[in-house]
Amino acid sequence: MKVTTTFACFITVAIVIVCWTAGCRNKKGNTRDKISYNYDVRPILSDKCFACHGPDRNKQEAGLRLDIEANAKAPLRETKGAYAIVPGKPDASELIKRITSTDSSYQMPVPESHLGALNEKEIDILTRWIEQGAHYEKHWAFIPPQKTSLPEIDHKEWAKNEIDYFTAEKMQEHGLQPNEEADKSTLLKRLSLDLTGLLPTLEMQQVFEADQAPAAYEKAVDRLLASPQFGEKMAIHWLDISRYADSYGYQDDDIRTQWPYRDWVIHAFNTNMPYDQFITWQLAGDLLPDAGKEQLLATAFLRNHKITEEGGVIPEEYRVEYAIDKVKTYSKGILAMTAECAQCHDHKYDPISQKDYYQLFAFFNTSKEKGLEGLVNSGPAKTPVLTLTADDTRGLLSFINRKDTASIRVSVMGELDTVRTTYVLNRGVYDQHGEVVTAGALRSVMRFDTTRYPPNRLGLAKWTVSKQNPLTARVFVNQVWEQLFGRGIVKTIGDFGMQGNLPTHPELLDWLAADFMEHEWNIKGLIKKILLSATYRLSSKSSPEDLEKDPDNAFYARASRIRLPAESIRDMVLGSSGLLNKTIGGPSVKPYQPKGLWEAATSGRGALTSYNQDIGLDLYRRGIYTFIKLTVPPPSMIIFDASNRDQCEVNRLTTNTPLQALIMMNDPTVLEASRVFAEKLSEKENDAGRAINIAFESILCRKPAAREMEILKKYYTDQLTVFKTKKAAAEKTIAAGEYPHSGSPANITKAAALMRVINMIYNMEEAIVKT
Repeated sequence: MKVTTTFACFITVAIVIVCWTAGCRNKKGNTRDKISYNYDVRPILSDKCFACHGPDRNKQEAGLRLDIEANAKAPLRETKGAYAIVPGKPDASELIKRITSTDSSYQMPVPESHLGALNEKEIDILTRWIEQGAHYEKHWAFIPPQKTSLPEIDHKEWAKNEIDYFTAEKMQEHGLQPNEEADKSTLLKRLSLDLTGLLPTLEMQQVFEADQAPAAYEKAVDRLLASPQFGEKMAIHWLDISRYADSYGYQDDDIRTQWPYRDWVIHAFNTNMPYDQFITWQLAGDLLPDAGKEQLLATAFLRNHKITEEGGVIPEEYRVEYAIDKVKTYSKGILAMTAECAQCHDHKYDPISQKDYYQLFAFFNTSKEKGLEGLVNSGPAKTPVLTLTADDTRGLLSFINRKDTASIRVSVMGELDTVRTTYVLNRGVYDQHGEVVTAGALRSVMRFDTTRYPPNRLGLAKWTVSKQNPLTARVFVNQVWEQLFGRGIVKTIGDFGMQGNLPTHPELLDWLAADFMEHEWNIKGLIKKILLSATYRLSSKSSPEDLEKDPDNAFYARASRIRLPAESIRDMVLGSSGLLNKTIGGPSVKPYQPKGLWEAATSGRGALTSYNQDIGLDLYRRGIYTFIKLTVPPPSMIIFDASNRDQCEVNRLTTNTPLQALIMMNDPTVLEASRVFAEKLSEKENDAGRAINIAFESILCRKPAAREMEILKKYYTDQLTVFKTKKAAAEKTIAAGEYPHSGSPANITKAAALMRVINMIYNMEEAIVKT
């Protein structure tokens, strides 16, 4: 009996292990035999068929349209008695006959389309789909998100909140096991970088390590969410979306003063403004009842586009260009739709006609702004203009960090007294007027009910943040997820359309989006929910087996190693060295950059013909405040893949180039930070080993291994020996930067040697990577 019981227990444990590692083909396993139009069929049709048989009426061959069920199942116009799709009968379906044919005159896609023949798997999916009845579905992103019940998982004790049920389900499906939780030092560094863009201080590290209470992690999350640096970190992404810059762009590229808008964005995130209000103010703050200057300032979101001051341009052409930019920024940044593809013709993949595009365009076509208001030096803001006085910034707008008492002028939105007629522009050309249209949002997303929404930007804003809108909450949740995990649940952050990637965890995305709206669009609440999950806390360790199963970490069984954004790399260096000036807001600053860049790319007109580097504490401001000249963006930022801000960007590329290593080795800011940190430590610590240990923990946020300390100490000793014999070299080494020197002149050699060691630590990959 005892042997039998023991054997039964062994079998039970074995089954549990097999179920976790093999996924036990979870409860949904059997349903995968059923072909989904959204997840299996539509991607194939979009890639191979919609170019000739999709939404673009001008490109539809043989009158066949496969994206609409009624059209796809109707009799073929040019093949008598035939049907493209006969539900239940793939052998009778012309679609299957043609994709399986080897006759180039009959085969689809036709060879000259260069779309490529379908592979066996794609043919099998379409064949089985037709066998199962060829059921169409509305595009997944156009169905309002709803919470589904939490999936059944094998190890409920692992989950810390609802998110983990969805991620565990996918891990089981793909035979993955979640990593163990990361150690406390890694978690604090990860949290601090994600929530503030700064490293935790040594004091923060020590307090967190010592706090063994079960709520220690949540307390750390709450402290960081309440930090004033939270708004600065969140604003970086939004400034990419809103294409914020400090110059107008185009040839003369003169100065503009949009920086109070940046201060407002930081303030909005720090005060946890609900996302629906955040969007409404930026789209239509000027149209709100009793709108004040803060609401007007928020509409600078729509005015951050490039503006010309060049003589000889056609004003109407540029006025139209500005409205086109607004359409792209709105549709890509807020809805994740590629509406700009319908500017010249019907969209080839998504159900957006050219008429739909210009109905959306009509919302932005009634602004008072002009295509050309004046030539270079005509002012740092263009009509409509908001003027902010010293009284304004001492009162309600106290979050604006002004440097003097002069009035500040900001380009904002304002409507004409009479509605401007909007036309479909043939081929997208500004003066080729076609059909007259009235304002309307994208029909394929959600109907624009004119009984509920006025036909202006305020109506568009209300339509956008309606809880019935299927996109707005999903898109923002996906952007936040990508900021934290390095990859969106939908990988194509700016494209939720037919050509975009499908969500890896559709039920999770919908659950989070619905929960976000249920909690009144609470941004900090959304972020906290994600941070408290077990999924977020996993270590980044990986095995060859896991890398083979999930090379892109799409199923989150481990944490990803993510290179810091350009601004955070600068902030990491300044913050860890003690150089960082934490002043929030104010005009942009001009830190060190190579000489001659602006001068080599200037028209010779305007206030930005030459680069006048700032001095004093302005040299040590956070990266978010670095002056962005559109024609010559900050070089160190661009090398680390920052947006050049000439258009809306929802995510950044991550490249790996030798120039990045050269920046970390030779950039004046990195060298100066290394020098200042070394001088402070040399003055404070007599023991070189202790000084190296402090520098290591300050920069990498963990204790060094014995082998690491051995290498660093040896390097210090070698450099100290060199500098003792070559004092001139030591003096030259510590001459980096303008920050005043500290410490005794007698310590020059020690400071120079320690500076080299600190610079080496900054050049470790781990220093610029979130793990």
